[in-house]
Amino acid sequence: MTVASQSSLVKTLEAAAAKAGLTVSSISQGKDFHDEPTAVFVLAAPGAVSGAEGRTLQLELSEGFDPAKAGLADGLTAHLAAAAKRLRNPRPECYVTLGGLPVSLSKFAWPFHLSTSGADTYIVHGEMRLADGGAETLHVKLAASVTVTFAEIVPAMEQPYAESFVYNAVRKTLDLGQLEFLKSGNRQPVFVTTRFYSRWHKQFVFTDTNDTERLQYLLSKVYWLSGVLGENKPVWIADPQDAQYLNTTEADLLRMASHEAGEGLLTIDGEFAAPTPTLLERAPEFKAALEAGLNFTKPHFNESMRAGEANM
Repeated sequence: MTVASQSSLVKTLEAAAAKAGLTVSSISQGKDFHDEPTAVFVLAAPGAVSGAEGRTLQLELSEGFDPAKAGLADGLTAHLAAAAKRLRNPRPECYVTLGGLPVSLSKFAWPFHLSTSGADTYIVHGEMRLADGGAETLHVKLAASVTVTFAEIVPAMEQPYAESFVYNAVRKTLDLGQLEFLKSGNRQPVFVTTRFYSRWHKQFVFTDTNDTERLQYLLSKVYWLSGVLGENKPVWIADPQDAQYLNTTEADLLRMASHEAGEGLLTIDGEFAAPTPTLLERAPEFKAALEAGLNFTKPHFNESMRAGEANM
């Protein structure tokens, strides 16, 4: 079956895109990790969407997947609605970690594929780069694995329903110092397990944060993604991916951003924020956090072992 013949999938995708203010600019057939056919959609933001003109979003689905038949059309619509707003960011592929590291996430080879090593897991490959305004040569090749038990929680093992928690699992793993930025190297694992999900509350839980930590996160995000990478163009504050990552709500992020606007650090335009000169003057603080965050991810030799003090 060719992509063009999957009228139900195409119609569902086009309807969801229209609700999000996007248009389907192209449809093609791709291949997954095992050379099975996939449906590749490229969606574009119209020029009427401020700051997003000319930007596109790629969505790759298993060829036989149909969200309408599976009752998942609402989830697809929500994913595209968030993606449409994220396209208005100067660098839509960029995020910030709680440790103060600006990163870009790209080259994810959707959809998931079953592990070839015999493990009972689903895998998706991707790449993360340090996005600090430099050459972006430091990067991490990623292999995010999802256990079969965890997969039972997910509405569908497809990009629109998994991208958010995979990206947040990557950020959380980096926060734990379990990923290292290199100029070359093999893929590093990101384990996505039920530890990131509360069955009691039926929601993802990555990091419990307080107001102080969330405020610092927002300032770091606006400094890096707007002030350094985005020519002071506004970035989306009420991003549900950030809310999930910080274990809070989009409304709470907006509330805190408004507080910082009152302090003269941000300028607010609806759900978007840009840095003021006062915030940009705090560059040494954010750069120091960047260096500390990078240092935390690097392996360190135990000097006591060098001196023969460790018990073996």
